Amino acid sequence: MSGGRTGRVIEGAGVSRRRFLTGSAATAAAAVAATSPAIPGFTGVASSAARPNVLLIVTDDQPKQTNWAIQKTINWLGGQGVTFSNGHVTTPLCAPSRSSIFSGRYAHNHGVRNNAASLSLDQSTTVQRHLKQAGYRTGLFGKYLNSWPLADAPPHFEEWALLQPGYVDRQWNVNGTVQTINGYTTNIIRNRTLAFLERARTDTRPWFAYVTPYASHEPNTPAAQYADTVVPAWNGRPSVPEADRSDKPAYVQNATNTLADGRAVRTRQLRTLLSVDDAVQAFRDKLAAIGQLDNTLVIYIGDNGFQWADHGLLGKGTPYSPAHEVPFYLSWPAGGLGGGTTDNRIVANIDIAPTILAAAGIIPGTPHDGESLLSAFDRDHLLIEWWKQGTAGVKDSWASFVARNRQYVEYYDLHTDTSGRVSGTGQVTFREYYDLVNDPYQLTNRLYQATPADEQNLGIPTLAARLAADRQS
Repeated sequence: MSGGRTGRVIEGAGVSRRRFLTGSAATAAAAVAATSPAIPGFTGVASSAARPNVLLIVTDDQPKQTNWAIQKTINWLGGQGVTFSNGHVTTPLCAPSRSSIFSGRYAHNHGVRNNAASLSLDQSTTVQRHLKQAGYRTGLFGKYLNSWPLADAPPHFEEWALLQPGYVDRQWNVNGTVQTINGYTTNIIRNRTLAFLERARTDTRPWFAYVTPYASHEPNTPAAQYADTVVPAWNGRPSVPEADRSDKPAYVQNATNTLADGRAVRTRQLRTLLSVDDAVQAFRDKLAAIGQLDNTLVIYIGDNGFQWADHGLLGKGTPYSPAHEVPFYLSWPAGGLGGGTTDNRIVANIDIAPTILAAAGIIPGTPHDGESLLSAFDRDHLLIEWWKQGTAGVKDSWASFVARNRQYVEYYDLHTDTSGRVSGTGQVTFREYYDLVNDPYQLTNRLYQATPADEQNLGIPTLAARLAADRQS
């Protein structure tokens, strides 16, 4: 059988090992640089009085190949910060990814395995809880978590404008009052964030702003000023569409999206991101005006990527690179990260919470699966995972070992309920292996019709064991 079978792999609810941030609270932020070799240029901050502000910008469904639409963002955060060229999300789906951003944990540890399970997140583990407890002023502007009731306050945010997802004339929860606000939602998020930043002139506390526009999620409605903007032509890539998908799982073999479909979504996404880019420039200008540009840690990431008809598929939730590779930028001039460098490490959304807390000199008691980007850690691979919700879908749950040069994927007979609980036999139903050096577009599944000797030569038994260990960690 294509991909073969390797017996039962059961999803475990327990955690056999955890990584904890080390040190003591008394060392504060200066020790971050002193005890951990940092990325080039990082110097840390001198004392708790110099704790950075934090501006975390999370876009929706933004794939990596969208640079044309965010040139102002790149000029600031890339030109005066760090570009992470190998950025990923560990679950390419909105609510699980955002929960990983908040908690620094894989979805199998934080429990939000699908978009319906947002209430499963332990709010005591989030970066906003730790920052608020440490005296930060906290604000949320935009989308929070899928399935979160609009009337409910987002925990550990002092101020919020919570968006019911959409682009024009939407409902919001503004500091506890549900109301309709007319206008384009990205612009409303921009203005609410600017007002939050302006209050830093009189409120001397450090602040944390979580800013999350709906762009570039479907229906990808652009602002009126960009509705007809001409975007650069795109002729696809070798995976759009893939001519022969007989080595792929059934849901890929049956996919029908075309280059024209991919082009149409791409055009709409780029147009919506132009307004995000305007907002980011406005944030930079405001920070400069209030004198807080240098000591604000700014992080920009997409919550997942998006396929533009790669392998005949539109969307996310697959193990293929366009679904889990995302734009990822960081700037913090006061911390020595303002010089415009490129970092080629494998980094992910689970690294954001550890990074923010390390910069702020906060040592949490909760475990992290990610690592601070301010340290010299350099992982050799990443676990990426996704679960089927319910039993009706055509795609099985899957998990993947992703390294710079190779990717191994297992699909499983597993599904989740609306609370994120897992059921199923755990049987491996399909497998894929890609040589990412010679086959970056994932056209040839090396396990299709592979012999046991072929699998040994590819190192599949070792990869399968490592993937099983990662899923239990």
